[in-house]
Amino acid sequence: MNSKERVFRALRKKEGNPDRVPVQFDLCRQHTESFGKKLGIKPDYALSYYEDLTYRISANEIRTRMGSDVVVVGGTVADGYRPEVVRDDITMNEFGMHMKPTALYVEVVKCPLEDAATVSDIENYSFPDPYGIGRFDKAKWDIDRFAKDYFVIGDVEISLFEMAWHLTGLEKYMVGMMCDEPWLEILNARVEEWSTGLALQLVRSGVDAIWFGEDLGSQTSTLISPEDWRIRFKPRHKRMIEKLRRENPELIVIMHSDGAVAPLIDDFIEIGVDVYNPVQPNVPGSDPQELKDRYGDRISFFGGIDQQSLLPSGDKEKIRAEIRERIAILAKGNGYLLAPAHILQPDVSVETIETMIQAAREFGVC
Repeated sequence: MNSKERVFRALRKKEGNPDRVPVQFDLCRQHTESFGKKLGIKPDYALSYYEDLTYRISANEIRTRMGSDVVVVGGTVADGYRPEVVRDDITMNEFGMHMKPTALYVEVVKCPLEDAATVSDIENYSFPDPYGIGRFDKAKWDIDRFAKDYFVIGDVEISLFEMAWHLTGLEKYMVGMMCDEPWLEILNARVEEWSTGLALQLVRSGVDAIWFGEDLGSQTSTLISPEDWRIRFKPRHKRMIEKLRRENPELIVIMHSDGAVAPLIDDFIEIGVDVYNPVQPNVPGSDPQELKDRYGDRISFFGGIDQQSLLPSGDKEKIRAEIRERIAILAKGNGYLLAPAHILQPDVSVETIETMIQAAREFGVC
């Protein structure tokens, strides 16, 4: 059984059981370089339109050689675009966001719409062209190389709420929501148009799934009330999913949100989401057995392995025990794609990553 068949069966989109629970993981640049050297493979990087997504859509050959059953592709910057140096290590991306690298991620330090106050300010702002020449050349190349044997996900993260507030700044956006500022829904509509354009091109290129993403939760609760999400964002996600399914009725839809977002899972199911990611451990509403009992016959789970404290600890026995437990619960009756709850950062050792992959294969045999 190849990886593609394995994932389709695990997510209950094809009849029959997989031979084992499938595995997916993302690597930071340091780990990409380390494993590339170890495997004798030069990493191929795909510079995303939003920098933090770059490593999600890069180095698929390295990850599949390591044991991933999944390839992730997405939009890059358009042909000829290079981030503009603003000062020191700060660059400006296609959106006009000023981006500063940190130890783990890239931080937005200046937002292009931070001074917007009117509908005209939003209407006069120039979004990058989602259909820009070359934006999907790397995605199509990886699809051509891997789609026969591997499950291919098209990544469209920071798709609505998160992209919108990255353009204005979080405080300004949240105050705008509270005050029901007229410009807010105009901005949301333009972000929806951008994300829909990206997703449609990925579907037409032949991906098996689209991965939408918003970080809607903190460690204790949702960032905005479930009622606000239902009013402002749920109809937009529903509309995007319906458009994509007109292109491919068999498309698998994944919804990513870090944090304590269990109050929204029923809503995700209602709008047509097939897979919930990353099933972040150690937040309210994330107990694996409760999730499986309540939602397991209606949605599949993707993630679940603690990347905040467990994997950085390097405790092999605890890591193996958690993987065995997650598989025993979440993969029962299928419906589970095993993965860390976030990208693997330098605080997780190479040896720990290898332990995780080996344990997933050992305990995942059906």
